[in-house]
This record gives sequence, C-alpha cells and structure tokens, in this order.
Amino acid sequence: MSSPPLPPTAAIFCPNSTSLTSITSFTPFFPKKSQKSSLISKPKQGFVCKATNNNDQNQDAMGKLDRRNMLIGLGAGGLYGTVGLETNPFAFAAPVPPPDLATCGPADKPDGSTIDCCPPKTTTIIDFKLPNPGPLRTRLACQDVAKDPVYLAKYKKAVELMRALPDDDPRSLAQQAMVHCSYCDGGYPMAGFSDLEIQVHFCWLFYPFHRWYLYFYEKIMGKLIDDPTFALPFWNWDAPAGMYMPSIFTDTTSSLYDQYRNAAHQPPKLLDLNYGGTDDDTDDKTRIKENLTTMYQQMVSKATSHRLFFGDPYSAGDDPNPGAGNIESIPHNNIHLWSGDPTQTNGEDMGSFYSAGRDPLFYSHHANVDRMWSIYKARGGTDITKTDWLNTEFLFYDENKNLVKVKVRDSLDESKLGYKYQDVEIPWLKSKPTARKSKNKRKATVSSADLTTKFPATLSETISVEVARPSVAKRTTAEKAKEEEVLVISGIEFPGSKMLKFDVYVNDDADVLSGKDKAEFAGSFVHVPHRAKKNIKTNLRLGLTNLLADLGAEEDSSVVVTLVPKFGKGPITIGGFKIELITTT
Repeated sequence: MSSPPLPPTAAIFCPNSTSLTSITSFTPFFPKKSQKSSLISKPKQGFVCKATNNNDQNQDAMGKLDRRNMLIGLGAGGLYGTVGLETNPFAFAAPVPPPDLATCGPADKPDGSTIDCCPPKTTTIIDFKLPNPGPLRTRLACQDVAKDPVYLAKYKKAVELMRALPDDDPRSLAQQAMVHCSYCDGGYPMAGFSDLEIQVHFCWLFYPFHRWYLYFYEKIMGKLIDDPTFALPFWNWDAPAGMYMPSIFTDTTSSLYDQYRNAAHQPPKLLDLNYGGTDDDTDDKTRIKENLTTMYQQMVSKATSHRLFFGDPYSAGDDPNPGAGNIESIPHNNIHLWSGDPTQTNGEDMGSFYSAGRDPLFYSHHANVDRMWSIYKARGGTDITKTDWLNTEFLFYDENKNLVKVKVRDSLDESKLGYKYQDVEIPWLKSKPTARKSKNKRKATVSSADLTTKFPATLSETISVEVARPSVAKRTTAEKAKEEEVLVISGIEFPGSKMLKFDVYVNDDADVLSGKDKAEFAGSFVHVPHRAKKNIKTNLRLGLTNLLADLGAEEDSSVVVTLVPKFGKGPITIGGFKIELITTT
C-alpha cells in the first residue's frame, strides 16, 4: 500500500528559506496561512521550511504554495508529477489516497454521539480489474419493477439475505450502511494528514464514490441470489411517474421496508425536489412543473462546466467540503431530507448520512443520481481529466468478501462495469424555465461596494445584495461555450449537525418571490446533517450564463442577489459574494 520511496537525492525548494531539505520518503506540504500550527506540528511524514523572516512576501508565498499544491505521490506511482514540480511548483496536486482501515475511528452522529462504522480489518487488498465484457445488467425504474413480480421477488430476496448475514460480514446490509457512515461522517482520517478527514460529499468525488459503492452493493446482491444478471432498480424521481416514494419500498412485510421514513410522505404524496423542511399547499400540477424545471436547471442550464456539475476539486491535503455539484445539492440532498423520519433525533434513516445506507431506498435513490451522470455524458458532457481526480482511490469489500482497491478512472464508463439503465422518457429536457422580468425589482440593502465590509454576516432573515459582474459586454456564443459566468457565495459556515437550506434568487420581484419554475430562481444551498463536532465551511456556485440571457440582463453591470433562509435560521454565516468566469472544462 505504501508508495515507493523518493530517490535519495530528492529535495524540496522552500521559498525565502535558508535551508534545503533532502529526505527519502515523505508526504510534503506547505500549510495554508489560515490553518492552525497543529497541521504541521505532528505530521506522520513531511518537511519543514526554515524561513529567513516572517515578512509579507514570505507569507504570500506560503499562502499560494499550500499543502495541496506541493504534494508528492501518495499511493502507487512514487514521485507524482516531478516534471511539473520543476517547471511550475504551484501547478499540481496529489489524489486523495485510499483509507487505512487500521486508522478508522468512531464516526460522528449529528446529535454529538459517536458510532463505530469501521469495516472488518484485513491486510490483504486486491486491485480492481474491470470485468470481462458480456451482456449488460439493466437497472430498471422502480415503478416498472412493481409490475414485474419475478424481478421484485429476486430483489426482496437479495435484501432479505443481506439483512440475515452477521453484522460483521462486510456483505451484510448493516456493514454496507457503515460504508457510507465511515466515508461521510469522519470515520477515516486522510493518510498522511491525520488532522484531516476523508469526505466524499461537497466535492468532485461525489459521483465516482457512489458509483463504486452501488457497483459492489449490486454485485453482492447478485451473488447472494446466484444471479449475476441482477441489477439494482433506480428511483425515477426526475419523471412524473417516479415522483413518489416507490411502492415497492412501502410494503411493511417486505425486506425493502424501513420503519424510519417520513410518514407524511408515503404514496400518493408527491415528491418535492426543492423540499425545504416543511410541506406547503402547492398543487400537484404546479409541483410537477417545478420539479421538471428544477431538473432542467440542474442538468442543462447550470451543468455547463465540470466544476458546476461534479463539484469543487478535492485532493490530498485539502480541507473537506470545498463545494457540491448541482445534482448533489439539488435534488439529491432534498430527497434525503424529504425521505427521512423527522420524529427521529437525527432524521434517521435517510435524513442523516450516517444512517442513510440502512434504508434500501437509499441505493435506488443513488442509482438515479448515478443515472444523471450517464445522461450528462450522453448529452455531450465530459469527464474531468485531472489526474488528482482520476487517480483517487477507495476501498470496498466485494461479493466474495475481498477488500478491493478501486480508482476513479475505472468508474467513468458504466458499461465497462457491466450495467446500463433502462431507456425511459426524460420529460425535463423540455422544461426550460420562463422569466417573470418584474418591473418592480427587489432593491439591494447592501451595495457591491460595501460587500467586503458587511460580510461575513449571519443569515437570519431574507437579505438582498448587489453583486458586480466581471463585464458588461454581451458575450458571444463561443465565449459562453468556453467560460461560464458563475455566482459564488463563499464561506458558508454552519454546524455540521444542522439541517439547512436557503434559496437564491436573482433580480426577482420586490413583493412576491418567484416560483421554482421561474428563471429568477437561481438555486439553493441544502445540507444533510453530519459531523456534529465541527463546523462545516463550504461554497455555493450557481451558473448564471443562461439565467442572465433569460432575464435580459447580459449587459447589466450588476445583479441583485436575494438569499431566503428556509430552515436552520441563525447558525448560517455567509462569507461573501462575487461573480466570476470559470472554464467550462
């Protein structure tokens, strides 16, 4: 598992330093200015630069050359990016390494207690090999599985057998749930950075981690029922036929049933993809329209760059939770909160990351999330090409109880993993939002010139701020294809134990906020509770290019951004606002 040692003469240059340190095997980094000294006081592996002074120039260099950008080869591959280091020492990052099971510790529940989610330990790890080509397993929509008694019987039997396995069997439903708990609630420290956790949410690891997770879950089910063709059904929540809790999960005598779900959201209650903690009186026709428009926004209007679709980069040495992608934020998080039981302490099961995997509904929910990745690519979207994403590694137990190490790069094509999705209608492709273009626009209470002095600030009530745009020149189609204009709400800080949501509007009406099917609705920030013992600090990025065109605001010098807290009022701190252009790849 360990990396090959660096050459004996390997050395690291330290800016403004009088020393040059040569060592043989290490994981070097520079700390960020904002990080506490503990980050370098007890490194498992590392180096220290001795600066000649503490002037501003040295501090700036240290800030720019953070620990992420100077990492050397975690995992297989030895000296990672040596050439890049010589030519541009600020240019590269190392992938997140797989967890060391020996260092797994208690995970945090939102209520402040802890739970042991660590998997069985073994010293034998197998490298994943793609399966031999053959017929593809087809993942069916849950509403169609309900009409197929043979398929449904197999599915129930598979989960029944998983439930019956001993809790310490890595194939059991109990252990499968703990996979999510450990990776998502602080169970694994990052190898080489014991002060940092591995976190697969709020970042670009969201899609590939969950694809691998479902792959092994599905293979375990097939092995238990002796049917290698068996495939996990997906909850088709992006189409009206699937905008209900699937009926196959509501039979109280079935192995697919989970008692900790929201009793008010059983069929025929229509799913709200923008769920904000409480049910409202929106009629079903309007709700379906809003749901479909939300899907269009998340998958078309705002899925215009890698960063917006996948989430922010997250590499070895990075703080967790840099920023979620479109679908992770909405509707993935909303559906978790909509499904969980609000009468339980932590919203169990689906309403909290540590417990979500206990509910079989979770896996079908994530199968549809995974399907969104497939649709994104079928519509012309591309995968990230950065090696610190492609070479990120995870560990999972397979259907034979072997511990397997996988890489992101092997998850990019679902057909190579042996499965595909049923071809169903995608109605949201025709659900482009319309603009109100109110003549009574909301006025900003904070001007763009005052943003830096008024923020950070607590979000306890609706606020409207003016945010300057980088350019007032109307951009060409080619320029838009190259760069997306993005609203960045930065430094969003809150207790990890809290269920939170706030909505974002741009140039909306002063008196009545727009519906979710209107272009003025830019999106939401949504958080599923986890990690009670620390605050989470993250960012929200919302694509504006199509929104500005819809509102006729492409040549405006600024926009008015309105934040509306829906639940979790008070604990949310907003660090700042800006609009920037980001590359679409």
